[in-house]
Amino acid sequence: MREACFVSVDPTPRGDALLSARLKEAGRVAVAPVVNVLAAAGVSPNSVTVSGLILVAAASLLVWQRSLLLGAVFLAVGASLDAIDGGLARAQGGGTPFGAFLDSTLDRTGEALVYLGIVAFWLDRTAQPFVPVMLAALALSGSFLVSYSRARAEAAGFAASNGLAPRPERLIILVLGLALAGLGHSIALIAAMGVIAILAWATVAQRIWNVRQQAASAALPAPIGQDKES
Repeated sequence: MREACFVSVDPTPRGDALLSARLKEAGRVAVAPVVNVLAAAGVSPNSVTVSGLILVAAASLLVWQRSLLLGAVFLAVGASLDAIDGGLARAQGGGTPFGAFLDSTLDRTGEALVYLGIVAFWLDRTAQPFVPVMLAALALSGSFLVSYSRARAEAAGFAASNGLAPRPERLIILVLGLALAGLGHSIALIAAMGVIAILAWATVAQRIWNVRQQAASAALPAPIGQDKES
């Protein structure tokens, strides 16, 4: 899924992300058979998007009920549908404006639900939940700002998909933190919240700086003898 969905081509280099472009491409290749089967069956991308949200909501409930490992599995499967719905839309001739809107909106909804499940888990289980809950709040707010910064930049005509931790990177860290905590390493989930918070806010700063540079370049006068409209 995309964090902002109205710009089809993003010229911003993404080499600073934690996951390499090759790994991301390998993921797209891995889900290609599933995309082909769904496309042949006439399944709509929007139904895949909604199914992903249902799985993520189930993951949130499982986490709240202390089934962290199973919650990590549900979250991983639900998140994998993010790659499938976009590929399915392309296989069926391209997405629709409503599909892009639904995609982005349900992404944010899913993120909020997962973090609410984690906070509820800590409030029920931890004698002093202040620190982990604050880390979760910082991670969630930073994650939302990563998406918002890209959406606002693209609305203004700039590109802003760069940064250390776009959504796939954050999801992988979150799934790993939940899974390890479910296996008995409770500190892993707290550490995951801290890492996500740091990386998300760093990504926001990177995007602000990147857009500032683009804006400054756009404001430079054209060289003498060069038509500005060329």
